[in-house]
Amino acid sequence: MSDSKNILEIDDDIFEAEVLNGDKPVFVDFWAPWCGPCRSIGPIVEQLAEDYGDLMKFAKCNVDNSPATPTKYGIRSIPTLMIFKNGEVVEQITGVVSKMQLEESIKKVL
Repeated sequence: MSDSKNILEIDDDIFEAEVLNGDKPVFVDFWAPWCGPCRSIGPIVEQLAEDYGDLMKFAKCNVDNSPATPTKYGIRSIPTLMIFKNGEVVEQITGVVSKMQLEESIKKVL
C-alpha cells in the first residue's frame, strides 16, 4: 500500500473510472509488494506525484490484487509505468529507470 497522499490506489473495479475517464493524464505504476525493482522505483514515483500532482493524477495498481487490468494492457513484467491520456496509453516504461527519464515522459504528455 502506498502511504503517499498524492498516489491513488486503484484496482480492476475503479480503473476505468479513475484512469480512462479522468479529465487529466494519469500516471499508473503497475507493481507488486514482492517485486524488488517495484519497491526501488516507488519513492521516485512518489516524488513525481509531489512535483506533478497538480497537472496529472498518479495511481498504483497491485497486479496481484487486480490481474484483469495488467492482462488487458499486455503487461508481462513489473514495474511497468504507463501514462494514459484521454483513455489511451501514450507512454509505457518497463523496469527501473531514472527520475529524469520518467520526467521526460511526463513532460511529453503534458
